[in-house]
Amino acid sequence: MDSLYDREAVRPMWEELSYVGIEPLTTAEEVDAALGNAEGTALLVINSVCGCAAGGARPGATLSLQHTTIPDRLYTVFAGVDRAAVERARGYMPGIPPSSPFIALFKEGKPVFTLPRHQIEQMDAPAIARALAQAYDAHCSRQGPSVPREVFEKNVSVSQCGSTIPLAGPR
Repeated sequence: MDSLYDREAVRPMWEELSYVGIEPLTTAEEVDAALGNAEGTALLVINSVCGCAAGGARPGATLSLQHTTIPDRLYTVFAGVDRAAVERARGYMPGIPPSSPFIALFKEGKPVFTLPRHQIEQMDAPAIARALAQAYDAHCSRQGPSVPREVFEKNVSVSQCGSTIPLAGPR
């Protein structure tokens, strides 16, 4: 599956997440290696070029990782860019309708908390962070934050949305 969007144009959108320790997964095989490990907890952010990813999902997810308790492992896949990875990640959530952006917390390989797009659209970044922090408190044991506060404060939230992102190659 080819990328819909130019990879370099969306780079700041995944770097915003990787800056706080969220590992980008770009292939189905990487997703299997990450989510196939059912031990402990894992956060998965399905990133997107849309405005609700820019205004809520990414800044909310990054802020949530400043909490005192966080997931053991942190991952992201990018809808419209790493399409095979996103499809494989969605396969780990049977019965949950696909959306992007989307945030899921897995425990022992099973989704125990999700924030689909329709909920993300109704929340601002601090509300998303609070909802995730409550899920972390209920299911996680790793001590947070994922990065020191001074590192987190240097992270730049990307407010660009999909209408300004160039498509990848000729169609």
